Amino acid sequence: MSITNNAELEGMQKISNAVAVTLKAMREYAKPGISTKELDDYGGKLLEEMGAKSAPYLTYNFPGFTCISVNKSFAHGIPSTNIILQEGDLVNIDVSAELDGYWSDNGGSFVVGEDMHQHQPLVDLSKRILYNALDQIKGGVRISEIGKLIETQAKKANCKVIQNLTGHGVGRSLHEDPLEIPNYYDRFNTKRFRKNSVVAIETFIATHSTQAVELEDGWTFVGNKGGYVVQHEHTIMITDGKPVILTAANGI
Repeated sequence: MSITNNAELEGMQKISNAVAVTLKAMREYAKPGISTKELDDYGGKLLEEMGAKSAPYLTYNFPGFTCISVNKSFAHGIPSTNIILQEGDLVNIDVSAELDGYWSDNGGSFVVGEDMHQHQPLVDLSKRILYNALDQIKGGVRISEIGKLIETQAKKANCKVIQNLTGHGVGRSLHEDPLEIPNYYDRFNTKRFRKNSVVAIETFIATHSTQAVELEDGWTFVGNKGGYVVQHEHTIMITDGKPVILTAANGI
């Protein structure tokens, strides 16, 4: 969407704060010994208390309030009583929701408890690349240039990017134009970021894989060449200068 007045900005700020606060609280609530279903129920309750409704459920009838992925799975993971968090697990939580006709999306990967398996450097890399990308986004900048920045910085760290999952426009629905904001350089993509538009920028930084592969459950994604993938995502409003990070409250 394109924000044209204060009421629209306030609407986006309200829902963005709801998903951001929920993501931060879920990250803090995640401890060894609890199931991803328990963690999801906690997040769902927080959204409900703020009047927000789960976007994956509304849009796709997803079997959960939020997407929670653990270790080798990294996106669209289904919350389950059978998945118990362990010390050192790499977890991704993606929280998106609707409130008063406005939609916002954010997510982040983190390590549960002690970093026994040395996942933290990958998590930190993803966060750093996300903010480096956000610093360069303003009205008129080519979308492909941001993809090039993300891909180049990942390669410098001997990592890869997932090419078939992307950022996207958001605001009046979960996915809007531009439908794809890739993490790689696509020289054929001539679209540019537009001032006052709202987009969700996502990093998908991988140790080995370049493609997301869907499992038999019809939802969960893993990498095509194994390894680990981390994701971080902010919903932003584009300006002539630095973007307004609407989901800043998530603490990423």
